Amino acid sequence: MELAGKVVVVTGSAGGIGRALARRFHSAGAAGVVIADTNAAGTAAVADELNATRADSAMGIVADISTENGNRALIDAAQQRFGPIDLFFANAGVGGGTDLETPQSEWRTAFAVNIEAHVFAAQLLVPGWVERGHGYFCSTASAAGLLTQIGSWPYSVTKHAAVGFAEWLSVTYGDRGVRVSCLCPMGVNTNMLNAPDGAGIDRTAGDVVRAAGVVLEPDDVAEVVIAGIHDERFLLLPHPEVLTFWQRKTSDYDRWLVGMRRLQARVQGS
Repeated sequence: MELAGKVVVVTGSAGGIGRALARRFHSAGAAGVVIADTNAAGTAAVADELNATRADSAMGIVADISTENGNRALIDAAQQRFGPIDLFFANAGVGGGTDLETPQSEWRTAFAVNIEAHVFAAQLLVPGWVERGHGYFCSTASAAGLLTQIGSWPYSVTKHAAVGFAEWLSVTYGDRGVRVSCLCPMGVNTNMLNAPDGAGIDRTAGDVVRAAGVVLEPDDVAEVVIAGIHDERFLLLPHPEVLTFWQRKTSDYDRWLVGMRRLQARVQGS
């Protein structure tokens, strides 16, 4: 898919990976870029930055994508401003949660934001894309969605679900004009990794991520995404080693589980 002239929505785009994606889609020539987030100041700042480069090419929307109504309001506002959406990037995500005693409120929020939001957006957009014969759904999952996340079961489980939903969407609608990509990075220098406990992934999870590989900058991730969308590849892996880890997991699941328990013990003991 070529981004020039397209209408793009990016959720969770007031900062981090989402902001880098919005900037990169804009520089690739997207006719309209919609920055959606719960952070009103950050959303407005990114939209103002893009509009200063090219007038009337971006808009910021404060959106709660954890609900069907929130997604509907976002999509309606975006289409009223720029016309039909060509690419929807479900990037918003939350961390939180640790062991089985994680409060229900935390894991319910994780399910609402990390997976249900993807389903709501697809339900609202895919019928129109099928009718038009084209449309692109992208989602940010995580390497945790292919492997697992030591230290945070709500994050790990919901990211597995995000990968599974994207995969199902591609299988079901891929021959009807709908393209699907799923972004699965490891460590990225964002608030998700760096925020104090409770605001992002927990400390143990962060230590595991840092031990597993290099921590990339959001702009590095955006470059991988733009190339993947151009080639219409399903799996977008800013950290190539994730593919190696995933292949080891699927080739010998029991051995992989033993190795993950060893990694957990090593990190928790450090």
